[in-house]
Amino acid sequence: MTFDSILQEIAFLLKMESTHKVINIFIIIVISLLSRSLISRFVMGWIARVIKRTKTKLDDEILESLQGPLRFLSILIGLYLIADLYVPFAQGAIVRTLTAFIVFWALYNTTIPLGAYLAKTERQIHKSLITWFLRVSRLLIVLVGVAAILEIWGIQVGPILAGLGILGAAVALATQDLFKNLIAGFLILTENRFSEGEWIKVGDVCEGIVEKIGLRSTSIRRFDKAPMYIPNAQLADNPLTNFTRMQHRRIYWSIGLEYRTNKTQLQNIVSGIETLVQGENFVDKSEIPTFVVIDKFNDSSIDIMIYAFTKTTNWGDWLDIKQQLALDIKNLVESEGAGFAFPSQSIYIEKTGDETPLV
Repeated sequence: MTFDSILQEIAFLLKMESTHKVINIFIIIVISLLSRSLISRFVMGWIARVIKRTKTKLDDEILESLQGPLRFLSILIGLYLIADLYVPFAQGAIVRTLTAFIVFWALYNTTIPLGAYLAKTERQIHKSLITWFLRVSRLLIVLVGVAAILEIWGIQVGPILAGLGILGAAVALATQDLFKNLIAGFLILTENRFSEGEWIKVGDVCEGIVEKIGLRSTSIRRFDKAPMYIPNAQLADNPLTNFTRMQHRRIYWSIGLEYRTNKTQLQNIVSGIETLVQGENFVDKSEIPTFVVIDKFNDSSIDIMIYAFTKTTNWGDWLDIKQQLALDIKNLVESEGAGFAFPSQSIYIEKTGDETPLV
């Protein structure tokens, strides 16, 4: 029996309906509503008491989300009786439709506690990825539920899906960049390269604080407070530095001393700088290598390389440490009687001995 014929039969019966039948339908509906309250009070209460004995709270939250679909079962039974008494030709379709509705309603509601449970595992799964996963799951549940109900009433879903498939292929060809950004966004979220609130630098593209990560683009707030919206494909294709997750900050200097600096002075200066970079603000050498060595003889200077890491990752504190280190090194060099070199050239004039006096 087709959907149109069922509607015609229902319309015919409504015209022929008697007062007696209306009263019976009303009584069945009232009993169904009362049964709904009884199920909610006793049956659901008993199940809740059993579930509370478990250690996890996930089952309690799932039961809470299923209260609506479970309480609707009594109404389903009442509608089944009405269909059996007065619309027998459509009984199977109506019952299957309502059953499918309850099942997919329950599945849709369970995504809420599951999403809250996954959010607790944010260290393993990115928060934005969880949000999008729940959205896609809910959309799929709705689409599959609608398709199942349409099939129950004899409406073929296959041709509709085939048409949508052809349309989707055409749209995919026209929006290749969009899908490229979506795939890049998914990879960024699964790899957990950065999170909201972290300071990142993406090649020569941008640098700032991550505000929001989407599947298509990412919003970054620059340090001048201007927002930037970067397509995820650029974030995936360019080298990315996450400054928030660094463990130490590096100081890498090359200090040039004058060539008149003697061996003893050089040794004392190098030893003094080593003592400075072993202070409480710097990382222990046993944890990360630290170097203070005479690096090379430059064009106009003897270069000392300083390679050390600070304990702090805060930029302001790091700048203060660098400044204090620079002042201490200057005092050290001056106390040894040496001086800092600067680019210079010396010109030597040689006399040949056969010069002719100028007249």
